[in-house]
Amino acid sequence: MVKMGNVWDRTGVVLDGRGSMLAGIAVLALFLPAAANAAFVAYMPAGRAAAVLGLLLTLLVTVVALWGQLAIIAASTDPAVDRPAAGRMARRRLPSAVLVAVTLLVLLLLVFVPPLLMLAASGLDMAAIGRGVSPAAMTATAPGAVLGASLYTLAAGIVLLFVLARMVPLYAVVLGEARGVGAIARTWRLTRRHTWRLVGVVLLFLVVLVVATWAAQSVVGLIARLILGADRQATVAFVAALAGQVASTALSVMATVFSAQLYVALTTRERLLRDRAMQASATSPAIDA
Repeated sequence: MVKMGNVWDRTGVVLDGRGSMLAGIAVLALFLPAAANAAFVAYMPAGRAAAVLGLLLTLLVTVVALWGQLAIIAASTDPAVDRPAAGRMARRRLPSAVLVAVTLLVLLLLVFVPPLLMLAASGLDMAAIGRGVSPAAMTATAPGAVLGASLYTLAAGIVLLFVLARMVPLYAVVLGEARGVGAIARTWRLTRRHTWRLVGVVLLFLVVLVVATWAAQSVVGLIARLILGADRQATVAFVAALAGQVASTALSVMATVFSAQLYVALTTRERLLRDRAMQASATSPAIDA
């Protein structure tokens, strides 16, 4: 059984030894694209064209961030890999990683189709929901449908938490084993018997991420508002978003390095168990004789 404490220790060693290189990758692939997206959201006037451009920019930022995650994994799993080599490895595996991400997104959307169908069949105004009106605000119209959809969403969220935990080393598998969509099944097999430990890790990370990001945005946003004035709302929002992105980037690097070290630990354990089984099968005829 892989101990999460040992994985965290190895994560700390990697961050200490290769922190500057990983930070360079993170700034280029995680922070700067997200900062550009935050500037677009803060300063671009609302409208249909802005919505389309915003969607395209979000997709681009996501792809670049995925490349950065692969590069960080490459640099975290092999001390001999330098920054250019990590970038090349990430670039080669990026199409497969995008395919995996799209597959997971489609599966996620399919999971939430039933509650949407339930709400639509009940006669609720789906256009209003699409504009941001909460289904809970329409409880009087179709209380049974809203309750059923809410319970389904809650149960699906809990199940997805466990699935997310099992998928922690997914992109390390994509990179390390040159797999595409098959990496999903491979990761599921690799993380069996570690579900509860990984759920604890994921919950801890999510709590720290939400608290750290919220604190950074709130404090820096308040200071920016006091300095710039209440009439500079767009700039205040942009500065606050940058502060939150700094915290998010730092924690994302730590989480990515952890996923890489988890993959190393799991595959090392798998290899040791396989070698022991082979040795036992090789010595059993001699013992029987």
